Amino acid sequence: MPREDISSRHFQRKISDFCEVRIAPIASKRALDNIRPYLISLIIYRKSPPLLNGRIDWKAVGEACGIEDEITLELKTHLRPGLDAILRWLRMPPAAEDVRTTKRKPTSPKTVRRTPAPAASATRKPQRLGSDNTLAQSASASPGPQPKPIQEFPEPLFEAVDDPESFQDALIYQMRRFGDSYWQLYRAIIRLGETFDHKTLLSWIQGERAPRSIASFDILSRIERRYRLAEGYFKAKLPHQARSLNGHDLGDISPVERRRLAWHLPDDFGSLPFSKREEIIDWVRRVIISGSTDYRRYQAAASKKRYAIRFPGITYGGGSLSPRSPALTSSASLTAEEFLEDPDLLSGVVDAPQRLAMEMADLIRFKTSTLTAIGFQRNGVWGEETASQKIEHLGLMFGALAASPAGIVKGRGVPLSQLTFGLLIFPGVWDWYLQWREQRRGFYTKWEEDMLMVAQALTRAEVGWIRQHPELLKNVRPIEGLIAPEEIEFASRDWHGACDAFHRHAANRSKEVQRVMRVHRDPFEPIMVILEADSPLAEYRKITDEILKRMPDEHLYPRPAAEAVRSFLILRLGLHLGLRQKNLRQLRVCPRGHFPTAERRLEDMKCGELRWSDRERGWEVLIPSVAFKNSGSSFFGQKPFRLILPDLLDLYHYLDAYLDRHRGVLLAGTKDPGTLFVKTVKTTSTDAAYDSTTFYEAWRTVIQRYGIYNPYTGRGAIKGLLPHGPHNVRDILATHILKQTGSYEQASYAIQDTPDVVQQHYGRFLPQDKAALAAKILNQVWEAA
Repeated sequence: MPREDISSRHFQRKISDFCEVRIAPIASKRALDNIRPYLISLIIYRKSPPLLNGRIDWKAVGEACGIEDEITLELKTHLRPGLDAILRWLRMPPAAEDVRTTKRKPTSPKTVRRTPAPAASATRKPQRLGSDNTLAQSASASPGPQPKPIQEFPEPLFEAVDDPESFQDALIYQMRRFGDSYWQLYRAIIRLGETFDHKTLLSWIQGERAPRSIASFDILSRIERRYRLAEGYFKAKLPHQARSLNGHDLGDISPVERRRLAWHLPDDFGSLPFSKREEIIDWVRRVIISGSTDYRRYQAAASKKRYAIRFPGITYGGGSLSPRSPALTSSASLTAEEFLEDPDLLSGVVDAPQRLAMEMADLIRFKTSTLTAIGFQRNGVWGEETASQKIEHLGLMFGALAASPAGIVKGRGVPLSQLTFGLLIFPGVWDWYLQWREQRRGFYTKWEEDMLMVAQALTRAEVGWIRQHPELLKNVRPIEGLIAPEEIEFASRDWHGACDAFHRHAANRSKEVQRVMRVHRDPFEPIMVILEADSPLAEYRKITDEILKRMPDEHLYPRPAAEAVRSFLILRLGLHLGLRQKNLRQLRVCPRGHFPTAERRLEDMKCGELRWSDRERGWEVLIPSVAFKNSGSSFFGQKPFRLILPDLLDLYHYLDAYLDRHRGVLLAGTKDPGTLFVKTVKTTSTDAAYDSTTFYEAWRTVIQRYGIYNPYTGRGAIKGLLPHGPHNVRDILATHILKQTGSYEQASYAIQDTPDVVQQHYGRFLPQDKAALAAKILNQVWEAA
């Protein structure tokens, strides 16, 4: 049998079934008996249905079937798919009514081409909601079947028995439940004049995108109203719960601040009254962005008045100088008048002149090198963090001396060319600096006392660095009101006598400052709500729960998911280990199956490592004692710190996921610094290693986004919490153990320190806490009676 006959017979059966399903329910038995053989005859003789000007000639069809009087609009609608199928089987072009966007061509050159009416369109335009939610009727009817009428609140086809978890599945389920196609839903919710693209709605259904803009969330609200769902039903199922919305109207606020604020604004921010919006922005700025403590307000104001002298070429241990910029290199040969004299003219911060930079490099080399240079003596060695701190503090002092008296800093105006460490043995210089700082802050603090201690150390007999460099005096020039010519002459005659005189002066000033100094930065203030809880650790742990609650889908948002897992692990490891920021930031990682770094190598690197322990079947943290700031503490006894992390509350699950997938997403193919925690590599930031500033900001950002409860958005874990850094975790751990046990010694074990240090700096153990702990023990007697 020819292949064509097999195809023909198969198609005849399909058309016969079509007639039973589509024609029989709406037509009489006589009409069905006439239509079925007519359609089959078209297949047998491979004959096209009758066409007129490219359209189906329904009059001819009715005559051929003998049912001229029964060809109704409903019958045409149901019969049309069968005729179209025959045309396709015959491989003929479809009838014109099916190709709605195709214009009918003239049959002959003599045919007059008519200009279509302006309101007519080949594209079927849907009825849409007007501004008053009424159906807007089209000015002209399009050819072909009319679109399904729009109902503002359609009735469900079946009861809701499922509640899909994902946004895509929930949207598809509700559309199927109410019988909506995506185009029908688009017609129902988009009003006339709106520019919302129907492809956006289609991308939601296909799972390619998720709503993020304010306009998209307004569309979600309309869908919820149409399907009579609870407000926020779809929003709660979005794959990225913590994502900020686009499109908030923030007036003249800078783009940088807009990005900071957007995360903390409610979804309906644009629809709120102006006064309410101002209230929200003020609260976010005051509480979340800056932190509403007195010290944070002072710090924010002071940061706008920059004045430091910078030493960019000074490195730990070596004192080598990095190549200077061409501008500074060329200025080395200029006179004092030609050299820039006012740091305020360069945003308040400039690089140190060459001579001062060389002096600083020599000081750092003297205090950090393994062996002292021949002919010199010293008492004590600076570690890397201490050296960086001293460079910063001395840079602030020299910057204050150089700043213009007429500028916002109101410095002393000493020319940069006259700055030298030789100035630091003259009492007038220090008295001016102490009083200048007191005027800026309003009172003295421990900061001024620490600076005086540095001055005493630099001029101490036999071991002071300035004491052993009398040649520094050659660069000192008289400064009116600070250094008299007679003082310089006396120092040139008796250098050691001048150093002794200043040493006594600094010691006396230190005692006077101690008597009146006040605490400006209360380290407990940002976390006071945590420390006042019965279980500070349990209260702080709520932040990690909030991170998991708003964890984005890693398949749709790999980088935000990786950042969320990193935030979770930073807090969890901080709470389990109680390390200082430096030790946590520099913690290296050895993946499973790799050989761990030797302990001696870690001692040379002065950092710890996270590695898998086959013996303990868990993740082990090993940090040599020399890596700690208090390496000489009795806590260590020259032994390394070793701890097996507990596999509690999915810690190992997220740790393995971070090492297997998320850490690589953050690195994005750049050089691996080898540390456990790495920054997100971007176009503007290709270095994946954290430093002290960026790690502090990373922790602070986690607290701002997940820790601080925002009454306007409902996000955040803890009411009353303020932004803070990683060091506050040590306060929380020490206070938690004190409240549970009353033992300073056990509290010191949690933060690798001594009981005295905990009592002085970390533990907030108030009299009422002590009384409550004692009463808890004593009350057991009465409860047992």
